[in-house]
Amino acid sequence: MCRATDRHEAWAALVALLLMLLAAPAIGWKAGSLTDDTLQRTVRAQHERLHLTTAVVVRPASSTSRFVRDPEAAVTEGPIRTSVVAGWRAPDGTARTGTVSTESAKTAPGARIRIWTDGRGNPAMRPMDTSTARTHAVLAGMGAALLAGGLTETARRLAVWRMMQRRYARLDRAWAEVGPDWGRTGTGS
Repeated sequence: MCRATDRHEAWAALVALLLMLLAAPAIGWKAGSLTDDTLQRTVRAQHERLHLTTAVVVRPASSTSRFVRDPEAAVTEGPIRTSVVAGWRAPDGTARTGTVSTESAKTAPGARIRIWTDGRGNPAMRPMDTSTARTHAVLAGMGAALLAGGLTETARRLAVWRMMQRRYARLDRAWAEVGPDWGRTGTGS
């Protein structure tokens, strides 16, 4: 026995499956490529705006304790950053001195470290590189595909739930019509 609602549920499942197999990856690909384009433009803009320069360490900064981490945490969380006072030349050639943060293990006075500066010679955060941008774009695309698949499944479940509610309502009405005569002998049914 195959009810009309059973066929509707099967069609809803087929449409949801096709959307999850075809549309969700397409949405993920499009979201990832748009994100990659945007992030690659950002990378190019950051590399045009920021300059890598060599600074010479003058002395350790007085507030280095906030950069030092537990040695076990350094292994899992990345390199330890140390704060030092250093001198460098701005892009226009003027001498600059200030406190900078470095991952370099050589922080003794006179050591050379690499820092990023902006157009005025102020220390700046390292710009994003292309591989990091690509990784973020891939993650954005995967997230969009998973979100599209999840929304498709949620919509399918809501549609099937609504079909079941209607089926139960029809069944209740049918039982209400038959119910008063059911099981009674001699009532003419």
